[in-house]
Amino acid sequence: MLESAVLDKGLAEAVNMLWLVVAGALVFFMQAGFAFLESGMAQAKNTINVIMKNYCDMCFGAVAFWLVGYGLMFGANHTGWLGTSAFALQGVPESQYGGLFFQMMFAATSATIVSGAIAERARFSAYVIGSVFITALIYPVFGAWAWGGAHGGEGWLKQMGFIDFAGSTVVHAIGGWAALAALLVVGPRLGRFGPDGRPREIQGHNLTLVAMGAFILWLGWFGFNAGSTMSASVSLGRIALNTHLGGAAGAIGAMLTMALLRSKLMMTLTLNGSIAGLVSVTAGCHVMEPGFAVLAGLLGGALSVLVAPLLDRLRVDDVVGAVSVHVVGGVWGTLAAGLFRSGHLFDLSQLGVQALGCLAAFVWGFGGSLLMYWLLDKFVPLRASTLDEQRGLDFSEHHELGYPEFQQEAVHRGVQHG
Repeated sequence: MLESAVLDKGLAEAVNMLWLVVAGALVFFMQAGFAFLESGMAQAKNTINVIMKNYCDMCFGAVAFWLVGYGLMFGANHTGWLGTSAFALQGVPESQYGGLFFQMMFAATSATIVSGAIAERARFSAYVIGSVFITALIYPVFGAWAWGGAHGGEGWLKQMGFIDFAGSTVVHAIGGWAALAALLVVGPRLGRFGPDGRPREIQGHNLTLVAMGAFILWLGWFGFNAGSTMSASVSLGRIALNTHLGGAAGAIGAMLTMALLRSKLMMTLTLNGSIAGLVSVTAGCHVMEPGFAVLAGLLGGALSVLVAPLLDRLRVDDVVGAVSVHVVGGVWGTLAAGLFRSGHLFDLSQLGVQALGCLAAFVWGFGGSLLMYWLLDKFVPLRASTLDEQRGLDFSEHHELGYPEFQQEAVHRGVQHG
């Protein structure tokens, strides 16, 4: 009998680890989705640069998170503020490595949100340094407050009962706030706004890639949310269903908003609406009933459409709409987790905790990132030169062309200003 129980426990542990690794691989695949979506929204002359940034987010981010970030986020956290152990994790029971692998993918996702926002005018070296700081410091510190304590202790937000199951705030809002900070430091692209401040559209070169990227992100989200169970349990069904309904409702919410505004039904805004819907259910997908997951996603998609033109009026040049998707969806989704918790609907006390978490994310995520990018810009300028931006960062940063058949002459047309 005892031997049978040991075998059953060993099998359960193996199945849980298998699910965790598969889910982590799905989250890794989201990086390809970001690469497709961001490169398609950029001009052809910056395709290689965008893909390089996404690829290197995962590479540099993995090492930075293993060395420093994981320990700050999940190490022994007896103060409630920072982890103090598990840095460069090794020589531990094998059961601990799966959690590190899975969380490593989340860290890179948060960092890569910045990539698309500031595409087409940021120097590659400065961008990578900023990405390392996000995965090693900005993201893990807030993560320690909300999720910390895997190796002992608990983060102060976690102790208060803060709900953010898979990262509406921890991953998406933090990444979105970092993106907004980077946008303010780097400034808009050349020609994006006229002398009178009116926005000028700079179209992406391949919207088919954008659609493919959105599909891949949606697929990866099942690993993102359902994998956050950290085990293979029956709760996966509701989490996966709510995730899917949130994304679907987000697209519908975006289209309904465009129809009410009497504007054309744009594919890019529809896809961003679905991603905002996915972000909006990420915090509470484990505690919401399906109807409320639809409501959360619907409002998230609608809000993403309403906020995008506001950023234009403020002369914030966000190439992919990262702020309107990840900040807006992240904040709304975190509040929705408190409002729509099954069995505790519209709990004002819980809503207060959720709001406090959102405020803490803004202060640290935006404030810390703004300071980091401002200092970085003083030592390693974040903005590419005018000539390099005109020629395209593919050629100036990497000496490669995404579409060499028709780009050979274009790289010599730039004019140096100033």
